[in-house]
Amino acid sequence: MSDRRLPPAAVYFPPAEGRYEVKPGLWPLGADFGNGPADSWIFQLDERFPAYRQTKLAARAERLTSCYQTRDLTPEAAGIVCRFTARRLVEEHPDFFALSEEEGGTVLRCNLTGETLRFDQGMSRVSGGAADPPYIDPLDALASQVQEDLCIVRRREGMDWAAAIHLCFPYRWTAEAKIGQDFVTMHLPVPHMASFRKPGMVTTMIEHGPYVRFAWDLTADDCLNRHHESPSGFDGPDRRTLRFDPANPRLFMRVGREVLWGFPAQETALLAIHVSFLRGEALRGDPVWQARICSAIESMSPESLRYKGLDGQRNDLLAWLRS
Repeated sequence: MSDRRLPPAAVYFPPAEGRYEVKPGLWPLGADFGNGPADSWIFQLDERFPAYRQTKLAARAERLTSCYQTRDLTPEAAGIVCRFTARRLVEEHPDFFALSEEEGGTVLRCNLTGETLRFDQGMSRVSGGAADPPYIDPLDALASQVQEDLCIVRRREGMDWAAAIHLCFPYRWTAEAKIGQDFVTMHLPVPHMASFRKPGMVTTMIEHGPYVRFAWDLTADDCLNRHHESPSGFDGPDRRTLRFDPANPRLFMRVGREVLWGFPAQETALLAIHVSFLRGEALRGDPVWQARICSAIESMSPESLRYKGLDGQRNDLLAWLRS
C-alpha cells in the first residue's frame, strides 16, 4: 500500500438554495465546491475507503446478482468504459494505482486493495484479485476498487436502457429492479420528476458534459447498504423510512454525488455515484446549513414528503433542527 495517506472525505450540501426541487441540476465536472482537486475527480478516494470496500465485498458475497446486473451490454461498449475507468484511476490517483501494458493485455495494480488485475486486450476478461466470489468481468473488478456505484446507460436507434448496474450502496432502488429500463421509466416513482422524464436527458449525458449533480435524503443512520436484503452486519431501519425519534434523535443527510461521462461514438454514458453523509448535529450546528435545510423541508410537497419517508415527521424534524 502507498505511504500516502488518504484525504478526508469531500463535503457537499445539496440544498444550498434552501428549496427542495427535482431537476437535473447539472454542474460541469470540476466546478468548485470547496474540496480542492476532489471536485474534479470522477472517482473520489478518501479515508473511509476501507469501510466502503468492506461493504462492497460483503454485498457481493451475500448475493452477487443483487448488486450487479447487465442487459444487452456489448463487449465493445464495456471495453471502452472499462479501459477509460482504469486509465482515469491512474490519472486521478497515481499514488494508489499503476497501469501497464504487458504481453496479452493490460495490468492494473491497486495499492489500496493489494490486488493486481490482469485484463485481456479487449478488456472483456479479467483475472487476479482476492474477492469471493471471484470477479466475473472487468467492470465488476474495477467497481470493487472504488467508492462509487457504477451504471452504464446505452442508446440505440432512439431507445435507451440501463445496460449495467453495479450497486452496492442502494437506498431507493435496486439493480435487479432497474436493469434494462429506459431512463424515463427508471424515474417514474419520483414525484415532480418531469424534467428527468424528457428523452433529452440521455442525449445530454451521452453527447455533452462531463457533468456532476447531487441528490440527498434524510436517514436515521449512515449505513451504506440499504438493500432490502442487507448483508450481515449492515442491518438497520427500513431503507425508505426515516423513523425519527425526538427522544433519541439520530439524523444524517445522505448525499449522492453523481458524475455523468459520455462516450458519443459508442452511444454510451457512465454514471459514477459516490455516497457520503452529513451528521444531523453538523446540519443544525451551522447557521447557514440549518436555515437552508429547514427551508428545503418546508418547501416539500406532500407527495415529496411521502416519497422521502418524512410524512408525519416533518414537524419533529424541524423542531429538532432548530433547537
